[in-house]
Amino acid sequence: MPYNQLVKQGRIKVYRASPAEIQQLLRISVRDLSAAVKNLDISPDWAYTMAYNAVLQTCRALMLVDGYRPRGGEQHATIVAFVEERLGSSFNSQVHLFDQMRRKRHRVIYDISGLIGNAEVEQAIAFAQGFLEELQPIITGQVGFDLKP
Repeated sequence: MPYNQLVKQGRIKVYRASPAEIQQLLRISVRDLSAAVKNLDISPDWAYTMAYNAVLQTCRALMLVDGYRPRGGEQHATIVAFVEERLGSSFNSQVHLFDQMRRKRHRVIYDISGLIGNAEVEQAIAFAQGFLEELQPIITGQVGFDLKP
């Protein structure tokens, strides 16, 4: 969905973020990815949720870099729509997986315990790691921000 439609619908607003805010979101991403790895055997559901949050916070950082922030309800879905538009067709598979993770995370948080198995959370962690590594140069304009947990 084009940015102007998201603005018109009240789903995003123009926002000037400080570099510190953007770096903080990247630090949260790294923290959550590390926590996901550490919790893999303890609670696959929470490890999955943390991997998802690592991706979410990275995408929020991308929004801030572009001068927007989500607003109103359904912010997670708004972030997915924004990222889909921002990254374009070359990232279709990653954005689709991010959206699938969003939906599954919702079920894990609100509806079903024990939904995520070890293989699925390992895939989610690997996806989160790769996606963060791909987006980091777009967000910071440089390669080398350590995203490894």
